[in-house]
Amino acid sequence: MEIAQTHYVNGNAVMPPYPEGCLELIIGMGCFWGAEKLFWHLEGVYSTSVGYTGGSKKEPTYKEVCTGKTGHTEAVMVIYQPEKISIDTLLKVFWQGHDPTQYMRQGHDVGTQYRSAIFYSDQATREIIDSTKDEYQLNLSDSGFGEIVTEMLPIQTFYYAEDYHQQYLAKNPDGYCGLGGCGVTFKTST
Repeated sequence: MEIAQTHYVNGNAVMPPYPEGCLELIIGMGCFWGAEKLFWHLEGVYSTSVGYTGGSKKEPTYKEVCTGKTGHTEAVMVIYQPEKISIDTLLKVFWQGHDPTQYMRQGHDVGTQYRSAIFYSDQATREIIDSTKDEYQLNLSDSGFGEIVTEMLPIQTFYYAEDYHQQYLAKNPDGYCGLGGCGVTFKTST
């Protein structure tokens, strides 16, 4: 997929190589336009890109993903500098930024491509994800919400979305964003 090599908002590289020490987190939380915007402005986030992951077809297009037949989710790849921002902080943004109790949807956006998902690189990251999930589940339960249905899988091939999707809401400030979270703040019990 041909996309711009630099991030529309911050000018950093959207494809490797990245600066030494950068890590990646790939998340799905509904429409990737609004999800990407939640992360690109955070101090310590080097770059963001939108794409497709978690499905069966190689190099899917947006049109194919929207059919629900490829099994991909609209995803955001967050490249971050762990000395400047922690994975815990990124995960708090993830949990609060959408409703992880909705199955295969976010609000009016319905389909497999809108499911809640996290793709992790190693077991240590998975343990941090599990810990923050358990903490946020307590917050959700206290507010009357059901169980978190977020899919958690090892990182799979990330296919960059078409260029017009990259940093879409910066290029189209009045563009659609169906994300709004569920209004429950992430509060730690300690």
